[in-house]
Amino acid sequence: MISSAEHPGAYPARLWKPLKNGAAQCRLCSHFCAITPGERGLCGVRENRDGELYTLVYALPAAISADPVEKKPLYHFLPGTRTFSLGTMGCNLSCSFCQNAGLSQPPRLGQAVTGHALGPQALVEAALSSGCQSLAYTYSEPTVFFELVEDTARLACARGLKNILVTNGFMSPECLQACGSAQGGLIQAANVDLKAFSEGFYREHCGARLAPVLENLKHMRALGWWLEVTTLLIPGLNDAAPELAALAEFIARELGPQTPWHLSRFHPDYKLLDRPVTPTPTLLAAREAGRKAGLHFVYIGNASGPGYGDTLCPACGALVLARDGFHAGAGPRNGACPACGAAVPGVWE
Repeated sequence: MISSAEHPGAYPARLWKPLKNGAAQCRLCSHFCAITPGERGLCGVRENRDGELYTLVYALPAAISADPVEKKPLYHFLPGTRTFSLGTMGCNLSCSFCQNAGLSQPPRLGQAVTGHALGPQALVEAALSSGCQSLAYTYSEPTVFFELVEDTARLACARGLKNILVTNGFMSPECLQACGSAQGGLIQAANVDLKAFSEGFYREHCGARLAPVLENLKHMRALGWWLEVTTLLIPGLNDAAPELAALAEFIARELGPQTPWHLSRFHPDYKLLDRPVTPTPTLLAAREAGRKAGLHFVYIGNASGPGYGDTLCPACGALVLARDGFHAGAGPRNGACPACGAAVPGVWE
């Protein structure tokens, strides 16, 4: 745990319960931290003050941008539109290869929690004025700023905007249930970073566990969210053929063959600097493993190559939507393949 310091942006936390001797158990993620008075949870942004739990990032987004929705990446959810993306400091994982370590890790190390003083109403107005059709809670881990997500998403829904989680999937079942179903709930789509398919990888490189992530993926599917999965392929750590085959089979069996799987090229970052960039043959072999498992949509990201980001009709193989980097046109009209008329899964309008 991290020592407490006064923070002017503290706000009463949700999803926690009191324990003995003034301790508080956070119920936001699958760490279920028991936090004693004057200390913070593993994320570094939830603090026990005299037996009450507070969030330190409620109206304090540290990163804000209007992005192409393809950048999340979401390829089958309102393609060609922009999403108003925001994230606070803090994270419940400690990934050695984190690409946003300057945002996610400082609070875990006892450093200052900073950001822009913007609350839910201001964020929704900014999204609307930017011409975005959705908000994406991203950059760090949205679980740790749940209160901001919940209040912002509720206002966004009332104004006709969709809401997206870009997450590591390590939240608690209570957190997912509070987000609600795609119809009538707060969240309509998610991209989940399924980092590997071994408990050892999660324990050694992320400070977490795989099993809760797998259960949460199935829970999200049951909630009816549009769901896409991303895996960063790290040479020698999570790219073995049997592991990738098992991961792809899990997606196809438990989440459905319509679930897009994004294979992302690794570049050395943060503490993991001793690994090379993911070789192209590894990316292509992983794509083939996904297709062999029965997945209809397998994409390659952080790399350029023929057809890496194109959407093909699962029935006839025709090109449905071509992509150039993060740029894409509108999705198939009425969600149908223009060549054969077969349904192409997604949220296109």
